[in-house]
Amino acid sequence: MTFDVRARLRDGLVIPAHPLALTAARKLDERRQRALTRYYLSAGASGIAVGVHTTQFAIRDPDVGLFAPVLELAATVMDEHEAAGGRAPVRVAGILGGTTQASAEAAVARDCGYQVGLVSLAGLHGWSIEQLIDHVRSVGEIIPVMAFYLQPAVGGRDLPFAFWQQLVQIESVVAIKIAPFDRYSTLDVIRAVAEAGRGDEIALYTGNDDHILLDLLTPFQFGSGRMLQLVGGVLGQWALWTHCAVALHAECRAAVSTGAIPRQLLQTAAELTDANGAIFDAANGYGGCIAGIHEVLRRQGFLEGTWCLDPDEGLSPGQLEEIDRVLAAYPHLADDTYVTEHLDGWLA
Repeated sequence: MTFDVRARLRDGLVIPAHPLALTAARKLDERRQRALTRYYLSAGASGIAVGVHTTQFAIRDPDVGLFAPVLELAATVMDEHEAAGGRAPVRVAGILGGTTQASAEAAVARDCGYQVGLVSLAGLHGWSIEQLIDHVRSVGEIIPVMAFYLQPAVGGRDLPFAFWQQLVQIESVVAIKIAPFDRYSTLDVIRAVAEAGRGDEIALYTGNDDHILLDLLTPFQFGSGRMLQLVGGVLGQWALWTHCAVALHAECRAAVSTGAIPRQLLQTAAELTDANGAIFDAANGYGGCIAGIHEVLRRQGFLEGTWCLDPDEGLSPGQLEEIDRVLAAYPHLADDTYVTEHLDGWLA
């Protein structure tokens, strides 16, 4: 590790959740995969998360076998970026499965140069709190952990306050991605960090794609305790329009530092939530979430199609029309001009 990853995370980072570029045959499109990574780095993202939900959990299937190749490909592009004088991004790898699988994935990620493991508890629905805590602790012996509250609608599970009380005591936990898409659950996580007195050690990141800017703008205080703030995000929504996302993140950080929140920023927060609802297919239980991200990236020229590894996964009925609506309503949220100017170079 060439820098203090805890310090970088506490600075507040824009971390896109990296999608998976596929051909019509549902094979990895390496050229377009590289182009996406180059785009995020060029647009100013200060970290990249690979092997996460947006990358599709199915990359781990033995018949697919893309977990290590996708991590390695993104790492190579990040190496090139650093060699050319770019600032080193924080490298986050998604970690999934039971303890044996998760530990093996953490080792692969570490060996590929990733500094943080985003540990998803998806699929561990029958596990007790004690088992989950032991699981996270085991992974943390291999790689620093960003804990993850994944919303149940896409495979996560409800995690009570008692779980977070214990989790925040694990020394290897350097950050938490809070993504239950639920205000009560979001408060549970932040309160656990506050009551443990670890606000200076554990960086808080939003994964609530439906509440991005308001998460970043809201001060959180419980009783007379220390004020806490969500400082950045690890977001599928930031896998597109990233150049504008970086600017919005900077606006939020500036507003927090001055204590004055512009009315326009609150309006933009609502607009971004509306846009996310269409792209993530909230009306259909997020069934078309990944395909929606792909559709926007396809229109910008990054992808040739919206294909997912699962041939049954795609856009929901009516989702395309909703995406048309929000793209027309909020052109200022998109970075189409920036992408058009640089796309050929990223694809080279």
